[in-house]
Amino acid sequence: MKILIHADAAKAVDCVADLLVQRVQRLPASVLGLATGGTMEAVYARLIAAHRAGAVSFGAATSFNLDEYVGLSPDHPGSYWHYMRQHLFDHVDFDPACTHLPRGDAADPEAEAARYEAAIVAAGDIGLQLLGLGHNGHIGFNEPTSSLTSLTRIKTLTRSTREANAQYYQRFEDVPRLAITMGIGTIMRADEVVLLAYGAAKARAVAALIEGPVSAACPASILQMHRKVTVVIDEAAAAELTLRAYYAEVHPNGGPATI
Repeated sequence: MKILIHADAAKAVDCVADLLVQRVQRLPASVLGLATGGTMEAVYARLIAAHRAGAVSFGAATSFNLDEYVGLSPDHPGSYWHYMRQHLFDHVDFDPACTHLPRGDAADPEAEAARYEAAIVAAGDIGLQLLGLGHNGHIGFNEPTSSLTSLTRIKTLTRSTREANAQYYQRFEDVPRLAITMGIGTIMRADEVVLLAYGAAKARAVAALIEGPVSAACPASILQMHRKVTVVIDEAAAAELTLRAYYAEVHPNGGPATI
């Protein structure tokens, strides 16, 4: 596990965007696993800027998003389909036929989860998986106690996760309780993983991810078992790391930003 600690959130975001750009520059037909949420908005803004500057094309790439709320259609303003169009897809040159999310409005959500898992396998699995980190240690919508070998499936969301996503809804009661999410086992099949977390509120989860025991109590801790993971954080998110000085010695100032 490579730990890159940056002075502030903006530098951490720049680092993650650079890693994604480097991947697509090196392997234009990359299969990217994409994430949503407030943490990723700045990353996607950097990718849009890089594309507009001619630094990267996504025309040959494929993407699979981590998750979608059960019951929401792609045109619902709270859906992750809508989020991805708003924050990335409408502004770069992805082939729309190669951008994939689960259908939250599928008549049979369990069958949709199985179909989505099969589509990821058929694409050769994820090349680079982008992840955020929940305050409770979740990745995707794999909440605490999730099976560490799980595949894409339906998950019931915790209240804290719903509260974190309530900013996208008029009322907390409107935040869906169920989601289709890539499983932890699905994520672990990715060739490489890049996780971004910043801010003091994420410090405890970051410490559990990097230095805690591998446990379903902190689903992200399974990444300790992955062969190629880069965790990109800022000083505030690194505050509770016991070995923080060692990580800074190995990668001073969060660099180099290469995989």
